[in-house]
Amino acid sequence: MLAAHLDPLPASLFSLLAIGSLLLSFVMLGSRWLRHYLYAFAAQSWLIAILSGAVGYYGNYAELYIVAILTAAFRGLLLPYLILRIIRRLEVHREVHVILQASSSLVIGAFAVIFALAVSYRIGAALNLAGTIVVLALTVMLSMKLIGFLMLSVRHEAISQILGLLVLENGVFLGAQILVPGMPLLIEIVILFDLLIVVACFGVLVQYLLSLVGTTSSLQLKRLVG
Repeated sequence: MLAAHLDPLPASLFSLLAIGSLLLSFVMLGSRWLRHYLYAFAAQSWLIAILSGAVGYYGNYAELYIVAILTAAFRGLLLPYLILRIIRRLEVHREVHVILQASSSLVIGAFAVIFALAVSYRIGAALNLAGTIVVLALTVMLSMKLIGFLMLSVRHEAISQILGLLVLENGVFLGAQILVPGMPLLIEIVILFDLLIVVACFGVLVQYLLSLVGTTSSLQLKRLVG
C-alpha cells in the first residue's frame, strides 16, 4: 500500500489536501446559500484532482494523471456549471426548510469527525498502520461520508441534496485515491460519467417538482406517499 510507505514530504502534501477537502465539507454544512455549497464543492473537487495527480506522481501511477484531469474537468467544472444553471433557472438561492440550524449542524459534523477518527484509529491499529496517513485518509473519507449523509438528512432543498450526494461520493473517491490508487482507470471513468447522469436526472426531476408543486423542497414529495 502506497500510503503506508510514504516519505514525509508527500505524506504532508496528501494530508494537507485531504484536510482541506474535509474543511470545505464543513463550509457546505455551515452555510444556507446554495452558491456557497456549489463553490465549496468545486474547490473540493479541484483539491481531489490535485491529490490524484500527486498520488500518481509519487506512486508512479501514470493513469492517475488522466483521472486528475477528468476529475478537474467533470467534478470541478462541468458538474458545478450544470448545477449553477439549475440554480439560476429555478431562481432558488438559499436553503429555507432545515431541520437543524447551521451551528447545530457544525457541532454534529464535528462529532462525526471524532467518531470517524476513533473508528479509523482502531482499523489502523488492527492493520499495524497506526501513525501513518492511512488513518488520516480513512478519517477524512468516513467524515465526508457522514457529513454527506447529514446534509441529505437535514436539508430539504433539492439542490442541497444533490450536493450532499456529491460530497458523499467525493469522500469515497478521495479515500480511494490514497488507499487504493491502483484502481482500474475504467472504473474511475465510469464513476465520473455516473455522476454526470445523476446530476442531469436530478435537474429534470427538480424542474418537474417546481412546475407541478411550485417548490423545489423535497418535503413536498410526501404528497406522493400512498
